[in-house]
Amino acid sequence: MDADQIRDLSIAEIETRIEEEEEELEELQFQHAIRGRLENPMLLRTKRRLIARLKTIRNEKQAAEKPA
Repeated sequence: MDADQIRDLSIAEIETRIEEEEEELEELQFQHAIRGRLENPMLLRTKRRLIARLKTIRNEKQAAEKPA
């Protein structure tokens, strides 16, 4: 998911997406720990970066809503 696509979402949608992605990341990390191998280990990195991107944009939107 691109940053522009994330910015089009509302804060509630972003928070829902964060929860979903974190659950998927936990499952991948569990599989990696148990089996020792994933078909695509780069998926862990991309999930972590997507979660960070989602949280960053959520924080930007929350800061923009608050009066300065």
